[in-house]
Amino acid sequence: MDREGVSHRSTTSSPSGDKEKMTYTDTDIEPQVHIRGIETSAETALHRGLKARHITMIAIGGAIGTGLIIGTGKALAQAGPGSIFVSYSIVGFVVYLVMAALGEMAAWLPMSAGFTGYASRFCDPSLGFALGWTYWFKYIIVTPNQLTAAALVISFWLPRDRVNPGVWITIFLVAILCINYFGIRFFGEFEFWLSSFKVVVIVGVILLTLIIAAGGADGDPRGFRYWRDPGAFAPYIGTGSWGQFLGFWSTMVNATFAYLGTELVGVTVGEAQNPRKTIPRAIRLTFYRIVFFYCISILLIGMCVRYDSKDLGFANDAVTSANASPFVVAITQAGIPVLPHILNACILLFVFSAANSDLYIASRTLYGLSSDGAAPSIFRKTNANGVPLYSLGTSAAFALLAYLNVSDDSKAVFGYFVNLTTIFGLMTWISILVTHIYFVRARRAQNLPNSAMPYTAPLGIYGSYGALFMCCLIALTKNYDVFVGDWNKKYPTFITGYLGIPIYLILIFGHKIWTKSKGVRPHECDFYTGKDIIDREEEEFLAAQAAEKANKPEKRGARFYRRFVSWLF
Repeated sequence: MDREGVSHRSTTSSPSGDKEKMTYTDTDIEPQVHIRGIETSAETALHRGLKARHITMIAIGGAIGTGLIIGTGKALAQAGPGSIFVSYSIVGFVVYLVMAALGEMAAWLPMSAGFTGYASRFCDPSLGFALGWTYWFKYIIVTPNQLTAAALVISFWLPRDRVNPGVWITIFLVAILCINYFGIRFFGEFEFWLSSFKVVVIVGVILLTLIIAAGGADGDPRGFRYWRDPGAFAPYIGTGSWGQFLGFWSTMVNATFAYLGTELVGVTVGEAQNPRKTIPRAIRLTFYRIVFFYCISILLIGMCVRYDSKDLGFANDAVTSANASPFVVAITQAGIPVLPHILNACILLFVFSAANSDLYIASRTLYGLSSDGAAPSIFRKTNANGVPLYSLGTSAAFALLAYLNVSDDSKAVFGYFVNLTTIFGLMTWISILVTHIYFVRARRAQNLPNSAMPYTAPLGIYGSYGALFMCCLIALTKNYDVFVGDWNKKYPTFITGYLGIPIYLILIFGHKIWTKSKGVRPHECDFYTGKDIIDREEEEFLAAQAAEKANKPEKRGARFYRRFVSWLF
């Protein structure tokens, strides 16, 4: 044990993750040099300002977005209510397995570098390199796209010929930049209330569609009528049972991309208070919320709207505003006025929240890459509020691409970039699952039992194998429809849909050739370097929390919230 009382225990480290020499002063136990993936110095450390309620709401906020409110319309029209209910349920379970795999690693060692650091440390430095850069690339493209979407949502009320969308893009860009600049506590509080609002909206939509399905809105109880006529499974491309299967499989892709972003809780581990408790709790609650928010709302919308409805076909042409939502179609068909305007305002907040969190993810991903040694060290420097300013500024600069998206000439090209980056989200899940498989194999090789883990994935390594198979299958077949019909019209979709896979592989093998790095062998995997620092932080936090509880006993309202409401809000 060192003279300052900090014990170090380590095994042979991963190929590119050797622990650097650590020095302490007599008066300060903070380490003065860098451990790969874990930042502790004042100049580079993030602040652990995210409370448990922030983490849980950010987790569900990442899962609830326009993919549920708007994207389900296209899936319903394409494949029918039965297909989308089954596909969203299956993919929802896969998402839970991905989150559980991530949670097991994050609870053991909450690294500043996030899941990029886990890939480098537990699996292969080249995997961490490819994962981090493609994930960052995804979010510097998605952020400006969200800003443009917000401007288009406003065109529901103010057409672009009256107010240039660039005005709204500027307002939203300045707003999200300020929210991210003022520190993690401000960001966490802001996202908490935005995500809470999302939950209120989704609960309201679920209750409304339940009332419509039961006939409470117009006196016409629909029940499962539309599951019988025109049917639960719509044929797509083909005919008969084969066409129905193709329709079902096409919605597997829609469901996958609706859930993308749920993994962002893995980016927050470096800024979470008591992450070994809050991260697993957020992941456990994710399962119940997926069932409640996604599966129930998908079931109900399939009861309220026919998949061959002309109104639904018009909605799919609307693309962004409330007119694009199948829930608005249900409201309109039930003869309820005004609500489409209210829902459009809700969608605007959804998109704004997405842009805000996307910029956060982009900045922290670049910071994590720097912490992991895969990007210049300047990107891990933080200000007094614990904000990585250089990472934030660089990521925000790419948000200016939103102005290109306003022009019709560049809009198609920008759309190709968005299509290209969506596959990177799926590759992120695959990388997390592969890393978890390596992590569990290394635990077994080094006799690290489940009882020593703060959290373990419920289905263990076998759940990760199953989820990995499904993710790979979806990634390889996600654009299968380009092979049917006019190839001359569809080849751009094919290129942008699959180009991300070879780019990912080139980054992995290119890094491996350049750095001559090797995969981490199970018996050499480093589980302990830097863990003592996290242990000490946890002890200090729990001691402070216990002292606070002793001085301020828990109120009845707080106890009621924790036991009965916290799973939802």
